[in-house]
Amino acid sequence: MNALSEIQAKFSLLSGHLNERSRRIWAATEARALGYGGVTLVSKATGISRMTISSGLAEICSGSSVPVQRIRKTGGGRKSCVQHMPSFPESLEALVEPLTREDPESPLRWTCKSTRRLTQELAEQGIGVGRQTVTKQLHVLGYSLQANRKTEEGKEHPDRNAQFEHINRRAKEEMQRGNPVISVDTKKKELVGNYKNGGQKWQRKGRAAKVQGHDFPDPDVPRAFPYGVYDLSRNEGFVNVGSNHDTSQFAVASIRAWWNAVGRESYPHARRIQIMADSGGSNGYRRILWKWELQHLADQTGLPVRVCHFPPGTSKWNKVEHRLFSFISQNWRGEPLISYETIVKLIASTTTRTGLKVHCQLDTNQYPLKKKISAREIKSIRLLPGKFHGEWNYEIKPKIEPKL
Repeated sequence: MNALSEIQAKFSLLSGHLNERSRRIWAATEARALGYGGVTLVSKATGISRMTISSGLAEICSGSSVPVQRIRKTGGGRKSCVQHMPSFPESLEALVEPLTREDPESPLRWTCKSTRRLTQELAEQGIGVGRQTVTKQLHVLGYSLQANRKTEEGKEHPDRNAQFEHINRRAKEEMQRGNPVISVDTKKKELVGNYKNGGQKWQRKGRAAKVQGHDFPDPDVPRAFPYGVYDLSRNEGFVNVGSNHDTSQFAVASIRAWWNAVGRESYPHARRIQIMADSGGSNGYRRILWKWELQHLADQTGLPVRVCHFPPGTSKWNKVEHRLFSFISQNWRGEPLISYETIVKLIASTTTRTGLKVHCQLDTNQYPLKKKISAREIKSIRLLPGKFHGEWNYEIKPKIEPKL
């Protein structure tokens, strides 16, 4: 048996019992025993690279050792692609979440993009990484595979994607002009009291809070209606916690509260308020009271109010949902919402690694249900429908134009 065959036979028997370091040292020992040409011969017989064998020889000759329980020296091995391709994380997130590219309302965040497709698009940008690397980096960035949610309401509208593109353009234009762009919606109503709140939090064993065994609907149980306003430009949230009813009057009162508390100071030179809202609920595009109250808001601020509604069945694509409400739910998970004060404090203490700040206040005003608007009042609304789907995109002008 020649030297090549002998080494191949040895390697075949030993390879299953060797780790990375012991394989390297064994190959280096064989190469050293063979003398001149040993590195090439061992590499050919085992498939181990010449560089790896040379590294093993260097370790043997220098007498250096690797700490116990380690295979390599600290810092050894192939460097992370993030180190030699610093633009990789940013480029990947731009494909999945275009907000990082000042694309705040794009539906792409919720589009099913496979790791194969992401890998191909990164390759087109000159970033050569594998699918496993893409998957690992997505987890590092905080993304995860999401299950289906019941968000479709009937048949998908044929102009759904076109409306998203319209919202996207409008948001970018207003942000570039320095006008506020806010995403609004009402969070799920919460029972106020010692009731079970979903989620878990770290506590000592046996110290879990004791809550009511039942939380059946009862008209006497107080409820909280958190209405959220998320500022896309400033990554700030404002939540108005109502204690009465979730009506269109309450929705606009919450936006007014945001403007008085935060918006006016943040945007002293604003020429318009841009609102992104769902198509249903208290801020739905069919609600006359919503538009009537927005007319009051425009009159009080002296600013036109422009509204863009998401198509039916796409409420989960609204930024306030996953940029504000999701973090509030994480912050108070496992915490009984025993009082309105508790709710306000938990919401106000919500923060994220990206710098989210949340302002919160309690609204104890009464908002009666089924408030009627007369035909004369409806006609007085200065509503200008947009050219594209005027029912979804419209502007309400103040009755007295401000002097600019």
